[in-house]
Amino acid sequence: MRRYAATILPHIMMNSSNDAELLRAEIAAAAARMIAEDGADYGTAKRKAARQILGDVRVRGDVLPDNAQIEEEVRIYNEIFFGDTQPARLLRLRTIALEVMTELAQFSPYLTGAVLNGTAGAHSDIHLQLFADSPKDVEVYLMNKGINFEVSETPHFRSRGEAVETVSFMQENEGVHLALYEFDDLRAGKKSTDSGRADRASLEAVRALIKETGSE
Repeated sequence: MRRYAATILPHIMMNSSNDAELLRAEIAAAAARMIAEDGADYGTAKRKAARQILGDVRVRGDVLPDNAQIEEEVRIYNEIFFGDTQPARLLRLRTIALEVMTELAQFSPYLTGAVLNGTAGAHSDIHLQLFADSPKDVEVYLMNKGINFEVSETPHFRSRGEAVETVSFMQENEGVHLALYEFDDLRAGKKSTDSGRADRASLEAVRALIKETGSE
């Protein structure tokens, strides 16, 4: 792969769009494999894939694939290599997500991430956004239910340079992460991702997804 990169890289630096597209596709495919096989996050997978293919060469940002292109490659990879197991895995995670969302309905839960967009695999966790007056409201609720959790931070979806409190726990041996937002943030979320798909789904929408997934 590095021999290929060394051959086309000078052309890319001279703005050869065809070669740049080929390189983006190669990096996206390599990143998708890391995500599907190892559970790497998109940013880490993209950096590792670029380094694997190009070595330590510094390249322009527009040579790298965006998350939408990588996501599509993950879908293709799952269909080719995990077509007999991934649909059942996805259905299980969505079912557990629905159970958690139903329990936490008072906090306006929304499903996000790979479990929502359909690319979830063996290493995927469940990611939810909750909206409350205070993160403490959610924490107290979980403590009263006897749920042991850990607290960390997640970047705000508005990309404002701030982070939101996130609580994580296990549900039926699956990782669940609750990013805790203020009520005002509920109206500020993006309507869709770069791929055109919704970037978060309500309880009712997840219920519909499960019916759709189960009927496939």
